[in-house]
Order: sequence, then structure tokens, then C-alpha cells
Amino acid sequence: MTTETPPAEHPQLLTDRLLIWAGGRTPGEQAAVIALIDEGDLLTRPDVRQLLITDNGTTLHCDWPRFETRYRTTLTLDDEEDAFLTLVIATAFPRLVALWKAEALDRRRLTIILRAVEHLATTSTTVQEPT
Repeated sequence: MTTETPPAEHPQLLTDRLLIWAGGRTPGEQAAVIALIDEGDLLTRPDVRQLLITDNGTTLHCDWPRFETRYRTTLTLDDEEDAFLTLVIATAFPRLVALWKAEALDRRRLTIILRAVEHLATTSTTVQEPT
């Protein structure tokens, strides 16, 4: 007689769990989560995950307000990481951000941010009339 382990109710990978959570959120939050996953480095840092993600084992979510108020004082970031996270936060929640922040990004991270902005533009529920 063999016993099968029942399938997990929730995907085990953090990225999969984040994508499932983001699926029910705003287009901006979806784009921000996708950008963080695509970037690949920052989410591997325990300090970033601890500050951004609230996970009780069965559910998780990105705590954007907490992250926004504390990331610069809690995390050790270089200029490019700071710029990337600033733009990701501005994607998650509309914020005024100086575009000069993009100057600090390498081509890979800039491409990720531009895809996030494109995601926002293509998923907007409002239609702007031409002027």
C-alpha cells in the first residue's frame, strides 16, 4: 500500500505566491510585483523580504506602506537599488518620482521598470480621449 502526499494547497515558491496575491490587486501592484520578480536579486535578500512581505504561512501580501516608509533607513542599498525600489514603489502606488532616478539604473533594471510602466498603461481601466 502506498500513501500519497496530498498536493499543497498553496504554491511553495515565494514568487508564485506573490503572483497569486498580486493577481487580485491593482494593476500598479501587479506591475510592481512582476518587476521585483523579474529583477531577481532584491527578493533574494532576507532583509528586503522581511521588510516588504508579510507572510503568516497561509497567506502573504506586500506591505507597501511599511516598505515605503522604512526601506531607506532599514536597508543598505546602493544608488541603483534605491532608484529601482523607488520606481517600483511608485508603480505600486502612484507617487511623484523624479525621472532622474532612472539615470542610476543599468539597462536591465531600466527595461524592467519600463515594462512595469507599460503594464500600467495597457491595463488602465480609464480611456483617455485624444486632445
